[in-house]
Amino acid sequence: MLPQLIALDMDGTLLDGNGQLPPDFSAISTRARQLGVTLVPASGRQLATLQEMFPHEDTFIAENGSVVVHDNRVISATTLPTAAVRAAVAALRTVDAAHTVVLCTPDTAFVHKGADEQARAEISKYYRSVEWVDDLGALLDADIIKIAAYCADGSEKHLHQPLLAAVPEHNIAISGAVWLDVMAAGVNKGEALHTMAELLAVPMSRTAAFGDFLNDYELLREAGTAIAMENAHPKLKEIADSHSPTQYRIWCHDSPASAF
Repeated sequence: MLPQLIALDMDGTLLDGNGQLPPDFSAISTRARQLGVTLVPASGRQLATLQEMFPHEDTFIAENGSVVVHDNRVISATTLPTAAVRAAVAALRTVDAAHTVVLCTPDTAFVHKGADEQARAEISKYYRSVEWVDDLGALLDADIIKIAAYCADGSEKHLHQPLLAAVPEHNIAISGAVWLDVMAAGVNKGEALHTMAELLAVPMSRTAAFGDFLNDYELLREAGTAIAMENAHPKLKEIADSHSPTQYRIWCHDSPASAF
């Protein structure tokens, strides 16, 4: 049976190795609308980035589920408690490995202006709206929805344990080899999919999701049909209903439901 709501992770899933959309995505999107299917970009990227990437779309799961948007309206934006923000930032300050902290609000991302060129280049891939500041400490009481940390030598290796010790009650997602994100407890792409499905009156059994890394774990776990990419983390492959080398193969036939 054809899913009515399909969530698509970005990096390692929908996008190619250069961070580009498939050349036929516009046709894919049009075909989905004709079939009454809602496609939802579901990403750790900020909302401003997704809106720039998908100018003709109005439905998004951004910031790993911290921000949910439909019909260009913010349906939910979940902030981290101030105490958790302070504890997480303090823990990151104890890490000797070089890393860069990004404090995310629903509208923009704050980064210390001393970030090196490598970090700036990496940040620019995911954050279109950035404010470079002198002191991140002055922003700890802002409405922070996510703390992202970039570590070129490995996010899981250097950042995961200090953050787990500092804010164990909150969601610490390893978003990639060099990225790690901290969101409020209960915030993840899977819960965001539930929010979206309820809003659209779509049963969870009629949802599908594609993903490749650990920040997609809850998304695939909750979706009615879970597809892990061939390059996916082993933990995702363990819970997936099927594997796929390319997400858009489902639209290659007259009956997309055949892939499910």
